Formats: sequence, structure tokens, C-alpha cells
Amino acid sequence: MLEHVPSFLGRALKSVRAGHGKLAAARLASEETLGAGGFVLTSVAFQDGEELDPTFTADEEDACAPPLAWTAPPAGTKGLALIVEDPDAPSPQPLVHLLGWGFPVGAGALFEGDDPPMVGLNSYSQAGWLPPDPPSGHGKHDYVFQLFALDAPVPLQPGAGREALIDAIEGHVIGVALLTGTYERE
Repeated sequence: MLEHVPSFLGRALKSVRAGHGKLAAARLASEETLGAGGFVLTSVAFQDGEELDPTFTADEEDACAPPLAWTAPPAGTKGLALIVEDPDAPSPQPLVHLLGWGFPVGAGALFEGDDPPMVGLNSYSQAGWLPPDPPSGHGKHDYVFQLFALDAPVPLQPGAGREALIDAIEGHVIGVALLTGTYERE
């Protein structure tokens, strides 16, 4: 994983980042859908913009996904999809840490370490949580949790990747809730 990149190389690549403009929300959401109807995503483990506890990162051998909770999505919601990405990864696209869908429509929660009902493949082609592991010396990374309220259920089977999920929900987003955690490895 990226934690094995020597710190001198992490520092040299500090300006190489996918960019927030490549997040799924940049393509799928709009000013009108952001927080539509009071739709909010939170975590008891961290506040928006705060650092993730190492228990959720690759620095812990048994790392797991942080707990999440969300308010009722906008009226007309028939499906929910979660995409967690690192736009600061030294790669052409944001690094995918978790894809999930199939949540019951309404206010809900995902408990610490739990998987969504339907799980897609992260950037390492594995189902489930990919613990954050930014290169040493690369600086602070944002981990953006994006929960999309949709006007249709997600028509995918488990194991789909980022592009398949984005293609499936594009044009169906009626609300989005964002939550950002940060992490930096010295």
C-alpha cells in the first residue's frame, strides 16, 4: 500500500493529486442537491473536517470503517448510494475507499466496521473498506464520504466498481450529503 512509499518520494509527489474536482459529487451533485431537504451525513467518530482516528486507517492492523449516520433523505428518494474517495491520492482519479448501496430508504446508520447491504469494489479491487494509507510526507489527505439520495434504486449487483456505480446513478441524484475526514502520515 501507499504507506510503503518512502517519505522522500511522498514529499516529492506532494503536488501530485487527483483533485476534488474529480470526486463523484463533482460529477453527480449540484448546488440544489447538496443538503437537499436537510439531508446530512455525520459520524460519532469525527466531525466534518477533523482527523480520522488511526483505528480507521492502515496504521492499525484491524482497521475498520468509521460509523456513519444520516438524516431522512429528500422526499421521493427510492435509493441511497455511498461513495468514499480520497481526492488527494497521487493518482489520476480519486482513490476509492468504499462503495455501497441498497440501504433502506430513510434516516439510517452504518455501524463501525459494518459493510453496506450491497458492496462495490474499492480501488484495490476488494469489497469493503480500504483503510486510508497516504504516503509519508505527502501531506494531509481528505477522505470524502458522499451519500447520494436517488429517485430510483441502484440497479447493480455487489462487486461493481466506481464507474459502473457512477453511470448507474447519474441523472438520478436528488440529494447529496457530504462528510470529510482527514488523515496525514508524517
